[in-house]
Amino acid sequence: MSTIPLIIDGRDVISPVQGTVVNEHAQDPVLYQSATKELALQAAQSSAQAFATWSKTTPIERRTLLFKLAEVLRNRAQEVKRVCDEEIQCGPLWAEIITNDAIGLIEEYGALTTSIATGSLPFIRHGYGLVLKEPLGVVLGIAPWNAPIILGLRAVVAPIAAGNVAILKGSELSPQTHYLIASLFQEAGFPPGVLNFLLHRPQDAPDIFDVLINHPAIKKCNFTGSTQVGRIIASQAALALKPVLLELGGKNFTVVLDDADLDLAAREITKGAFLNNGQICMSTDKVLVTTAMAPALEAKILAILHDIDTPSVLISPAAKAKVEMLVSDARDKGAQIHTPPTVHDASPRSFPPTVVTGLTPEMKLYEIESFGPVVGIVVVKTEEQIMAIIEAAKYGLSSSIISLNQYRALELAGSIRAGAVHINSMTVHDEPTLPHGGYGDSGWGRFGARWGLEEFVQTKVVTLHP
Repeated sequence: MSTIPLIIDGRDVISPVQGTVVNEHAQDPVLYQSATKELALQAAQSSAQAFATWSKTTPIERRTLLFKLAEVLRNRAQEVKRVCDEEIQCGPLWAEIITNDAIGLIEEYGALTTSIATGSLPFIRHGYGLVLKEPLGVVLGIAPWNAPIILGLRAVVAPIAAGNVAILKGSELSPQTHYLIASLFQEAGFPPGVLNFLLHRPQDAPDIFDVLINHPAIKKCNFTGSTQVGRIIASQAALALKPVLLELGGKNFTVVLDDADLDLAAREITKGAFLNNGQICMSTDKVLVTTAMAPALEAKILAILHDIDTPSVLISPAAKAKVEMLVSDARDKGAQIHTPPTVHDASPRSFPPTVVTGLTPEMKLYEIESFGPVVGIVVVKTEEQIMAIIEAAKYGLSSSIISLNQYRALELAGSIRAGAVHINSMTVHDEPTLPHGGYGDSGWGRFGARWGLEEFVQTKVVTLHP
């Protein structure tokens, strides 16, 4: 049995309250320290004190420490990947992707520290005008479990690079990984309080968030997670007059046009649907294709599915129950359910990679994000009907288009209300140099590169008169 501490003011902290990681095997439970309201206040106060000094560091000092952080992560990459894979059972490939991307993210923000501090001199009628960029203060970053390395770091690195300090509120489903990446800041030499780290039991979430969002030192919150929880975060933050950056759920689709390379389409759809057990905010949930192309496309997708020989393992019993409900509902309403013939349950949380053909609007899977290894295929008569489905979509995080006519695909991309459209690729794609975020029920604001830094500074005007 192990116990995962909090980090406050540069020290590991033991709480009088503990939680148990629900995705661990019952015979070897992992415990984590669960923050109380008093410890949350301590973290906020520590951060406020650290901000007074950290906000006055030069961009070059911050860049040096961020590059050191990237070096520390690179040196400990094998350990970080192993812990992540063991904790959320994502597989070596996903652990490799999110670790490498995290290193790139840190280095990208380190390279941008000087540019975010650059103001401007706009014209005014008399005298001189100056526009300054200043850090906000303490930023609360709430990170999810499904890509804990990169998303945990993404929640706090941009604010810190811009001269803020941060509190990372980790997930109770990936506490070991989140604690590990938070501890790297100490190893890299960041001063105490620049990053504090909290965990808490799910039932304590309302009280802990209320304490933090209403603390006067905390100036902004960023949250990556479900749309349902994002609504709660946004509404409570609004009452406190605190801005939020939200990256929420997605019902991501791939459009297969009538001129598509179907071998490419099948490969990208299955990769996008099943990577990390389908538990990625950008996972491919739905395929839109015409009746002319559907039979051949479905045959190629099912051929790939047939050769998969490993089950997917979901993060919790509740996650499995949700996917089972969506697939069962689709089956009851006439859909065909396809799974690999040789995959068997390896654990109580296993679920086979699944393709649902004959998906229709009456089925819950048509609208609800599965967040599991399930992709549904929607067949319509014309490409015009595909566009009507796209226009009615509530979510808008990621999407993709498969077409041999790239100019035509580019024109179609302009009409899709989503934060990302990937042409001839899967829906799962993000890089440190790109902005990332959604439209509609997928949230607002952007993580990533200079767009992400701009989220964590405020603009001040100074005028100078003779």
